[in-house]
Amino acid sequence: MTDRPASWRMPTPKQMEKLATLLDRKGLAKSGGLAPDANLPQEYWQALLDDPHAERAPGSSVRRLRLSEMPPHLLRLSCRRCARILEIQKVDAVRLYGSDAAWRDVGQRLLDNTCSPRTGRHEEDGCWPSFD
Repeated sequence: MTDRPASWRMPTPKQMEKLATLLDRKGLAKSGGLAPDANLPQEYWQALLDDPHAERAPGSSVRRLRLSEMPPHLLRLSCRRCARILEIQKVDAVRLYGSDAAWRDVGQRLLDNTCSPRTGRHEEDGCWPSFD
């Protein structure tokens, strides 16, 4: 540990004034930013929705499929929290949950039904499915 005060990390008032004048010359200070409690512009949200990579999250397309649309006959999912792996045959899943059930809902129910430790806290209870 050193005996230096924490102020050595902050720029001096003279350095801060110099940076401010540089920003004024470049025109960066005039554009300004948003206040922490200000709403983001509509263009920002539209750009997020239009992003082609937004729908390409790992397993996102598989999660939304109905059981009747699933190609493999053996369905597998794992838990990100406890690293458990569950497998169920498509025929058994359809028999238990119906052919119109979403794979995401079925996987969550399967993990919830087999998760034994319960603490009562949302962060600690249940499993976190990974549809890889």
